[in-house]
Amino acid sequence: MDEETDHPARPGAGQVSCARCGVVADGDTAPVTWICSVENGRRQYFCEDCSRTHIRAIEGRLDSDWW
Repeated sequence: MDEETDHPARPGAGQVSCARCGVVADGDTAPVTWICSVENGRRQYFCEDCSRTHIRAIEGRLDSDWW
């Protein structure tokens, strides 16, 4: 429980981007409507539009490379 949490790679200081389409979120954290996925030990964020488009693959726990 005392482990350091890795934060996503950011395109600029204080920005989070969608790993699928590249859209940049406002602010320094991902909005609550975005999905966070850990793939191969790396944390990735997906925007609301990409999440909705690929929800079945996400729920099926398929890696984003597949969809």
